[in-house]
Amino acid sequence: MQRLAFALLFLTILYNALEGVLSILAGVEAGSIVLLSFGADSYLEVAAASAVLWRLWHRDAEAGERAEERARRIVGATFLILVVAIVFQSTYALSQRQSAEESTLGMLVLGASMLLMPALAGAKLWTAARANMPALAAEAKETIACSYLTLTALAGVLAVALLGWWWLDAVAALGMVPWLAREGLEGVRATACFDGSGRPCFCRSCFFGMSRCVPSCCVPACC
Repeated sequence: MQRLAFALLFLTILYNALEGVLSILAGVEAGSIVLLSFGADSYLEVAAASAVLWRLWHRDAEAGERAEERARRIVGATFLILVVAIVFQSTYALSQRQSAEESTLGMLVLGASMLLMPALAGAKLWTAARANMPALAAEAKETIACSYLTLTALAGVLAVALLGWWWLDAVAALGMVPWLAREGLEGVRATACFDGSGRPCFCRSCFFGMSRCVPSCCVPACC
């Protein structure tokens, strides 16, 4: 299970690094705030996965937990900085009536991510539950959030291509803010969805880690 966890984290890092490059290139070409923001988020995902790798490589469990907590707080802070940047840029674009162009590359990247991210999140949760890896379970939440973020971005880019309304790109970018803000706050607080037993949540009562855990969530029967 340890090897599988490492493989899933390496896949996350490699894919998001490529996704970030392509999204930013597409965003610059199309003048799309959505694609630029999505590309920036890809590198935050890289940072989150790298933090968990760092944690799992530590032989000293206590030192590893401290290292992971510091890394998650830094990643959370960068999420909040991204939120401020998106709100500022989107508000400016709306005030200046700036529009984005259609981006075929952006739609292809988002479509690929929409297929891969949910499957990758599920694999991480499955591995975390069976290998008792709370850190991997917490990082899987980042991937789940990325899936919702991808859906929001894809809807915005498709709407711009199909309808051509000038304000859609900025509004779609603002639609990404709640997810980013939530992940940022959880990162700054260094919180994760598992209870005192140390087992990761992997049950329907907390939507596989997406909502706050309840006392009965992480009992062995649901994992």
